[in-house]
Amino acid sequence: MIATKLYVPAPRRGFVPRPRLREKLRLGAESGLTLVSAPAGFGKTALLADWVSDSAAQDRRVAWLSLDPADSEPVTFWSYVVAALRTAVPGVGAGALELLGSAPPAHELVLTALVNDLAAVSEDAVPQDVWLVLDDYHTVDSQAIGAGMAYFLEHLPPQVHVVVSTRSDPDLPLSRWRVRGELVEIRAADLRFTPDETAAYLNDVAGLDLAAEQVATLDQRTEGWVAALQLAALSLEGRGDTAGFIERFAGNDRYIVDYLVEEVLEHQPDAVRSFLLHTAVLDRLTGPLCDAVTGRNDGSTMLLTLEHANLFVVPLDNQREWYRYHHLFADVLRGRLLGEEPGRIPLLHQRASRWYESHGHVEDAVRHALGGRDFDRAAHLAELAVPVLRRNRQDAVLFGWLKALPDAAIRRSPLLSVFYGGMLMAAGDLAGVEQRFDDAERAAASAGPEGPAVEELRMLPATIAMYRASLAQAMGDVAGTSAHARRALELAAPDHHFARGAAGAFLGLAAWAEGDVTEALQTFTEAVASLHAAGNLLDELSSTVILADMWLAAGRPGEARRISERALQQADAGGASMLRASAELHVALSEICRQGGDLGGARNHLEAAAEFVHKGPMTESRYRWFVASALVAEDEGDPDTAVNFLDQAEQLFRPGFFPEVRPVPAIKARAWVRRGNLSGGAGWAHAAGASVSDEASYMQEYNHLTLVRLLIAQQRARPDGDAAHGVMGLLDRLLASATASGREGSVAEIRMLQALAYEALGRHRQAHVELCAALAGPPEPEEHVRLFLDEGQPMIELLRAVTRDPAHDATHDGGAAAHAQRLLTLGAPPHPAPALTTPAHRAPGHQGEHPASDVDPLSERELQVLRLLDGELSGPEIARALFISHNTLRTHTKHIFTKLGVSSRRAAVSRARDRGLL
Repeated sequence: MIATKLYVPAPRRGFVPRPRLREKLRLGAESGLTLVSAPAGFGKTALLADWVSDSAAQDRRVAWLSLDPADSEPVTFWSYVVAALRTAVPGVGAGALELLGSAPPAHELVLTALVNDLAAVSEDAVPQDVWLVLDDYHTVDSQAIGAGMAYFLEHLPPQVHVVVSTRSDPDLPLSRWRVRGELVEIRAADLRFTPDETAAYLNDVAGLDLAAEQVATLDQRTEGWVAALQLAALSLEGRGDTAGFIERFAGNDRYIVDYLVEEVLEHQPDAVRSFLLHTAVLDRLTGPLCDAVTGRNDGSTMLLTLEHANLFVVPLDNQREWYRYHHLFADVLRGRLLGEEPGRIPLLHQRASRWYESHGHVEDAVRHALGGRDFDRAAHLAELAVPVLRRNRQDAVLFGWLKALPDAAIRRSPLLSVFYGGMLMAAGDLAGVEQRFDDAERAAASAGPEGPAVEELRMLPATIAMYRASLAQAMGDVAGTSAHARRALELAAPDHHFARGAAGAFLGLAAWAEGDVTEALQTFTEAVASLHAAGNLLDELSSTVILADMWLAAGRPGEARRISERALQQADAGGASMLRASAELHVALSEICRQGGDLGGARNHLEAAAEFVHKGPMTESRYRWFVASALVAEDEGDPDTAVNFLDQAEQLFRPGFFPEVRPVPAIKARAWVRRGNLSGGAGWAHAAGASVSDEASYMQEYNHLTLVRLLIAQQRARPDGDAAHGVMGLLDRLLASATASGREGSVAEIRMLQALAYEALGRHRQAHVELCAALAGPPEPEEHVRLFLDEGQPMIELLRAVTRDPAHDATHDGGAAAHAQRLLTLGAPPHPAPALTTPAHRAPGHQGEHPASDVDPLSERELQVLRLLDGELSGPEIARALFISHNTLRTHTKHIFTKLGVSSRRAAVSRARDRGLL
């Protein structure tokens, strides 16, 4: 961290007081953001420095950050923001800094932790308002930083305010904040000097003693532009032809600046002019650094001289040790240097790079080496920095260097080649990755034992093998994944826990993709243990989600629940840095709860993860929240919302390193089939290319079982057709594969579908036998609820048949009948439910209720709404209690009224009591 970036610039000598602008700044206390936006040279920094130094303002704490292009990476930017805030509120942002060390960092998660810290401190320990001033924001404005700033500003506690000084409007939702009255703006029109201020500056500050008409002319020509007035005053010093100069003074901003700076430079002694040009390559100036770049020994003295002459240098600290040029002035100096001495620029950058390296500033050293086109030196410095960058998870910094280096320099470096391959893979550009790993191996073979980052080079063979396994997994090459992962394990030293854990994880994923759940569980469990030994808690907890999926495939949801709950306790104890893992575990537990029939628990877990999912970074597993939400919504009787969630999941899904064992389009197709949309299901089957003649494959198993559901539904719709032809052969092949691989969860599902297929074909006895086997087969039958109930009324009828005739359950010691009874209790009445119709709709002479086949029962969600209708909550209050919109509530209420045959809330409650529903 460069401490001087956090110092408030010293107030300018002779600053013209501007009480009207101070008042506008004061109004910022009533908003979250004060925007000071104007072109270069309008006195934005000077105004804010004067405002901060106002001795009368004792009601605020100010954190200052002077930005420059080196801060344009989000990790660097937010690290400096936290550091700046700590100058005003010591200790704030510890959790945010820890999160910034992750790779890639979850920026909105970082900001959540920072906002929560500020809120807590504002309430407990800081009576004054806190102001964060971001000066020269335009130098870092980008989509990534803008998104984070918008989130940060939207969630600021009321005692915290932000002032942004910029040359151009930032990429922020300014219009929305303007309409809501949450934005104070100071624009170029506000910053322009008034005629009185122009006169005060030219005559009182600059001491030019100009006539009123001359002041008016300059005010008119410059339109109150502060920098132009300052440059004009410098050019007028010592001139005899004042009137003539003012008369010739004309042009737009750019030409004014070029002309006046030229005038200023031409009036400087050669030593001063040379110093100005040669030090223009620097973003920050200090005496020893200037000496190293210019080859002189008067740097400190020259900086003081320039400051006293008001020659566009801005002090960055109170000790007058560090300075910077006015940005506008620096731009012109660099342009002049490029025009006069272009061949000298690389040498100046190289000198600066060596000075920064000798003082331990590696990032600045690399930046100036790149500016000096000394690419081999830049690559060498980057290699030296690799261990620290990797340890601190600063991948963004390394990737920025790699993008700036020429390809040849990267290929000569083994470390940079392998990490560049990793960067391409993370960006989804798989085509050139293999070549990068080949380059790394060739460069490593020629690297000497005394080269940089010796420890990194020692681990490089295992690292390359691990990256190759990752590439193979991303490309769907299961055999290649296994081969490279085993190679990584062979090459990794016993104490290289991270490499061993990563390689073991890829072996487990490869076994899972092949359907060998037993091998996958053993290998992946060992991999998670290695990640624990390596101290990678975030990776360990996130990997537990995958391990839980494997236990579900093995038919052991109880074990999946146990390890997920234990991991969630660890994640919660880890605080803000573990929020991503916590959210992923909540989603996994939601799926487990739903499968076990606990819709309330499933909903609670989804709500716990919602904020991170919606505001956190894009991750490979983000789409799973939407899938889980869709299934819960469907169970609660809201199929439209379910399909909407699945649409969002499909958009968010990104192919990655985890096997796609449950494709989102197939999940959506199952939802269509359950709703009776068989044409939609048929369209999916055509697009997926699924056929009953396919060979059994675990990676296609979910698609095949979805196809089976579609064909069974088509057979029911047309009993005289042959839609289910070939279904039994496919199910037999799938059952054999699942049984051989230990996938008990798949075995139970396949047997259940065999029962439904037999029933659709009219083979009731075989349906009964297969359903008994499916009910009694899973090792944890009480955890398998939605597996059966999701199949709707046909399954309800089969379950009732099992409870009425347990003869075929003899081989299962009555376990199937008991499980069937439990499912009926959870999902449907064990006896025919009363008809939900009005007496007028009954057949003449009818003495009882309609049989069960005519019943249209209330869904789980409709029952929840009905229970709340039997109370004192209003409609909007019920909607909020159920986390649904008021329109969705009206839809549910309408369905309830229709099914109960009533037209009012009071009548619905009364009829429901008569039916025993309340």
